Amino acid sequence: MNATRQRVVTVVGLVAVLAVAIAVLPGHRGWFDVGVYHGAVGHWARGGDLYAWSTPNGYGFTYPPFAAASMLPMAALAWYPTIVANLLLTAFAVAFLLHLLVDPLARHHGWSRWYALALACCLLAGLNPVRDTVSFGQVNLLLLGLVYLDLWSLERGSRLAGVGVGLAAAVKLTPAIFVGYLLVTGRWRAAATATGTAVGATVVAAAFAPDATRTFFTEALWDTDRVGELAYVSNQSLLGLVARLDPAHPDRRLWLVLVVAVLVVWAVRVRRAVRAGDERAGFALTGVAACLVSPVTWVHHLVWLVPGLVVLAASTLPWPPADATTRRWARAGVAGYVVLCSGLVWVFANGSAGPWGFVGANAYVWVSIGMLALLPIGRAATDDHPGFTEHCGAVGVPRGGAVDRQR
Repeated sequence: MNATRQRVVTVVGLVAVLAVAIAVLPGHRGWFDVGVYHGAVGHWARGGDLYAWSTPNGYGFTYPPFAAASMLPMAALAWYPTIVANLLLTAFAVAFLLHLLVDPLARHHGWSRWYALALACCLLAGLNPVRDTVSFGQVNLLLLGLVYLDLWSLERGSRLAGVGVGLAAAVKLTPAIFVGYLLVTGRWRAAATATGTAVGATVVAAAFAPDATRTFFTEALWDTDRVGELAYVSNQSLLGLVARLDPAHPDRRLWLVLVVAVLVVWAVRVRRAVRAGDERAGFALTGVAACLVSPVTWVHHLVWLVPGLVVLAASTLPWPPADATTRRWARAGVAGYVVLCSGLVWVFANGSAGPWGFVGANAYVWVSIGMLALLPIGRAATDDHPGFTEHCGAVGVPRGGAVDRQR
């Protein structure tokens, strides 16, 4: 059997295994979130109150009015076409992300590009957060794609860098941490572009929907009951961890101390990443920090960890790793990936008492903390992305080039 045929068989086999696993194992979310978007936006388009609409079990629209305005085409679609549209947009975002993050690695190492991308797509589909994002009909991968448009822009010195982050932050508040990334790393123009884009989008939405804007910023934004129970095992943020220690009275002071500690580590590490010319590690670390500090990080929000897994994998290439440190990173990366695929946290959905319950119910939090503290910086080299400081000027973006012009 020649190499091409072996690769085709491998990919087909992986796809078949994934398809069977997804079809047989419990966990499909029944397009619940896209159902919320479709119902709330349709109600709004017919003259109703956007934030008064809710499902029979009490879940309503939780995003800013600009997000609802972006989803207005849903109001013209029936239910099944809405699902198809959501899947197509998600597939487009995944194709962009894989091309941006994985394709340079394939070219640098001389791999078959279609085979590398196909394997990466299978590995992506195995992740619990990705499966949940798709089966909920969530917007997470679309927002990830918008933010990573700015990685693409920064690496090329584009004056449009910041637009993607601004739009993502106008749709959902969590990506606003990437404005902080641009500020901490001295990208003043990109940070101003991101802030201006987010504010501009919000103002335009307010001009067309003043009542909805007023309701969101004075009521809906502060109503944590709209999004669910903080202590529920699906909330894999630091506040979720703290809430599970005492669900009746979560210690907010402890949470704030942990948030400050995470932000300090994040700021130090992203500045180090940019000094090393490793923009991709900087972006990945920011996504990890966003998951930790956000008050609510449902399992499907953890797609923000995916770029960190790619950075970790890239740092261990070529395979097998030659030195002991890289082998340890490889083992840690495989362990983190397996945990994120496993759905381990759901074992403790009905209770997380005792030490094992505490460890297992917060399994994804531990992965996020490990990635924040240990993600390799400046070790992955590709044709587009030099990685090592000493490689700057040898391949890809030269020192003083596209990256520095953004400062």
